[in-house]
Amino acid sequence: MTIRTDILTWSKGDLLETFWKAFFWRQQAKSQIQKDVLTIYLNRSANKHGGYIGKDTWFESRPRLPHGLHGIFISRYARIGKECWIYQNVTIGEVHGKAPTIGDHCLIGAGAILVGSITIGSHVKIGAGAVVRQNIPDGATVLPGSCQIVLHEAQSGV
Repeated sequence: MTIRTDILTWSKGDLLETFWKAFFWRQQAKSQIQKDVLTIYLNRSANKHGGYIGKDTWFESRPRLPHGLHGIFISRYARIGKECWIYQNVTIGEVHGKAPTIGDHCLIGAGAILVGSITIGSHVKIGAGAVVRQNIPDGATVLPGSCQIVLHEAQSGV
């Protein structure tokens, strides 16, 4: 194996699969001892993968991380819906203990920053490098720069 192959295996392979199994076990654990042991494992594993996911972060389903956990920071107060795609170096941060709630089927581009008590609707696309500090409605696209929001009208049956 080459070094590149080793890195790809480490970041996307079986160890990341084990990470997510442990993450959802912790999310469903009843006893505090189980939660504490799994938290220690998850923190060490996330550090090895170069990311951070807070212990109280809630995922409706396993997110899609095409580049693994590399550079991803997700606040412990964040709530993330089903089937979300999160690319590398994304920050989902908190302000005064309040973090974003993200709807289902969203795409968050590389280097995007979402902070504060905001709600991101379902089927939203956030462009690479965008900084989002306001609520985003369902189906919108957020462009980087001045946080320009493009609303998409529902397509009529043709």
